[in-house]
Amino acid sequence: MNVLERMKNAGVVPVVVLDDAKDAVPTAKALLAGGIDVMEITFRTACAADAIKAVADQCPEMLVGAGTVLNLEQCKLALEMGAKFIVSPGFDAGVVGYCIENEIAVTPGCVTPTEITAAVNMGLKVIKFFPANVYGGLNAMKNLSAPFGGVKFLPTGGVNTANIKEYIDAPFIHAVGGSWVCPKADIAAGNFEKITALCKEARAAAFAE
Repeated sequence: MNVLERMKNAGVVPVVVLDDAKDAVPTAKALLAGGIDVMEITFRTACAADAIKAVADQCPEMLVGAGTVLNLEQCKLALEMGAKFIVSPGFDAGVVGYCIENEIAVTPGCVTPTEITAAVNMGLKVIKFFPANVYGGLNAMKNLSAPFGGVKFLPTGGVNTANIKEYIDAPFIHAVGGSWVCPKADIAAGNFEKITALCKEARAAAFAE
């Protein structure tokens, strides 16, 4: 199963913000216990590279990627540390091109027809839609999916357990991203059982019959 298939099966790609690399592996294990085997560690904090390396080295059953990747330098560092996929808030042709060349899954943020066209023309099939709640949510993605039929969206921003099923059931949604299953405060406080419970709730809601 490739990276994008793992994301789809998980339903939720947790956006993990860590202030201390020592919390990376316990967070990964909490997510796994909740049924989610994919995590995106964001480059918003100084310890991101070390955190990615810790998970890649010590928790091989977790598919770890890097989020909030803004430039090629961060992209290369993340991959050196063991990241298996790259997520960007916006579209950077240098980052996307490097990932494609090196067969690394990449989901750049694209919310306008122009950005989506650029991504499609580079061969991408799954793109991040961020912040989804600001740029029109499901209605916007539904309208964009008409001219871009081959594209699936990974919306982040405004998705939660209450509305996740509505997103997951839409044919143009690949999976959703979000930090609500692993709140930064709970990670810092060591509330890993709560993170496991939040993941189980989200998955149950996403795939409810």
